[in-house]
Amino acid sequence: MRIIQLVLVLLLTGAGVSMAQVKKGTLATAKIKVPSVQCNMCKDAIQRYFLKEEGVKSMVVDVKKKEATVKYYTDRTNIENIKTGIANAGYDADDVTANPDSYNDLPKCCKKPEDGGGPLNPKKKD
Repeated sequence: MRIIQLVLVLLLTGAGVSMAQVKKGTLATAKIKVPSVQCNMCKDAIQRYFLKEEGVKSMVVDVKKKEATVKYYTDRTNIENIKTGIANAGYDADDVTANPDSYNDLPKCCKKPEDGGGPLNPKKKD
């Protein structure tokens, strides 16, 4: 009986030590230029895409600055994966161009002005 107790104590002690050695990844912050963002629909689409992305803690898109600020865990993802994710959502990200199929599926207001897109209510210039 004492042998079983001793084995259980050793197993539990070993599990506690191995759990204490698990190290959480470093949280990093990066800013990514997203020049093709036109409106709040674009912002929402990108932020929604990253709700399910592994390793991304938060994504905030600033439409006026055309910039995304992302917080991510370096042990789970990297900046190139995040840029590729933005491109897969249909938007340019720094030097990574948008996925053509995803871009074609965007609403008209989210497309680039040269493709007939842009904000729904542009200000008229007289």
